[in-house]
Amino acid sequence: MQREVLTQMESLSVDLDPAALIAEATEQTGLDDFGPDDFRPRLGAYAGAVDADSGNTNLNRFILRNRIVRLLSQRLLLTDLLRRYPEIHDIEIERPIIVVGLPRSGTTHLVNLIASDPRRRALPYWESQEPFPRRGEGPDVNGVDPRFARSVAEHESAKAMTPLVQNMHDRFPQAIEEEVEILDLDFASYVLEWHCRVPQWRDFYLALDQDQHYGYLRTVLKALTFLRGPRQWVLKSPQHCEQLGPLTRTFPDATVAFTHRDPVAVIQSAVTMLAYGDRVRRKQIDPEGLVDYWIDRVERLLRACVRDRDLIGPDRSVDIGFHQLNGNEIPILETLYGYNGTALTENTRAAFARYLHDNPRGKHGQIRYDLRRHFGRTPDEVRTRFGFYFDRFDVREEA
Repeated sequence: MQREVLTQMESLSVDLDPAALIAEATEQTGLDDFGPDDFRPRLGAYAGAVDADSGNTNLNRFILRNRIVRLLSQRLLLTDLLRRYPEIHDIEIERPIIVVGLPRSGTTHLVNLIASDPRRRALPYWESQEPFPRRGEGPDVNGVDPRFARSVAEHESAKAMTPLVQNMHDRFPQAIEEEVEILDLDFASYVLEWHCRVPQWRDFYLALDQDQHYGYLRTVLKALTFLRGPRQWVLKSPQHCEQLGPLTRTFPDATVAFTHRDPVAVIQSAVTMLAYGDRVRRKQIDPEGLVDYWIDRVERLLRACVRDRDLIGPDRSVDIGFHQLNGNEIPILETLYGYNGTALTENTRAAFARYLHDNPRGKHGQIRYDLRRHFGRTPDEVRTRFGFYFDRFDVREEA
């Protein structure tokens, strides 16, 4: 199926000109006010980075073009919503719990567990892709949001193309997603790096004033709270590792849970997942180029985290080693909720217990990782880059 789709897509023209992308989003929504106009240079850098990546398959170019149009359309819908309901700006994002850590370090497990508390607002994957409904579009006769229905269809299509992804990181419609997906409405996150090889975008993104863009993220969260509440969010993203200053200035009353894991285990898991997806994203899979990029990228994330960790005081943050998390979740949550000033009620404890019972580790099976065999790097060779991280946090070697 993969080869057939890739062949069919090769003859398709994919236009990444920003003016064409803006025109399509305007036509789709019937709106033309994008809010502050300073997004345009970032849009140009974003689309230009995709266009410059000669290793993309035409299918991936098409997917990313559609992503950009969707981001622009959602930006238009947000601006329109704020125009019609200016009281959204008065909403407070109260005492969020924010999970900060590398991919594959327990962040997904922890954020989904916290999100099982019915008092908490979280961002499901379906909503992260279309946070704002189209004008005039509402639930069908069965009460199903059409955005959710579209996400279900896309998930089924993705499973057919890359069936093993759910064993690695299944982004099913109800799964809790990272808020950098909605930060990308401002074309200011690291998300694009997961979709293609864009070192020029990485450098552009790292030079941005993220206080401004995290402020935009807060506005998006306010709008989502307005649409279906409640106000106490649980958030998570690896990107926050290198943006702790903007994060804490934007959410000064947040409680932060830092997850820590052997970077070798993180990298071999992440690049295995990426290499599998590259069968449809890349013209040629380059295992060594892929692993080298992400060794460097993880090092950048962790060096920034070590540098800025103390910006968030001990009275509102916890550090959790991967070896400490599984089987010890409730005591960790008792500490976290205590710092957050939120009661851990019996109903909440029961919700946590149900989630843990229904979602054991390895629920969808497990993947065998072999860094040396598949990527030409030994664990010890990679680990020598991260002595500074082992020195700072309670991290155990795994591979």
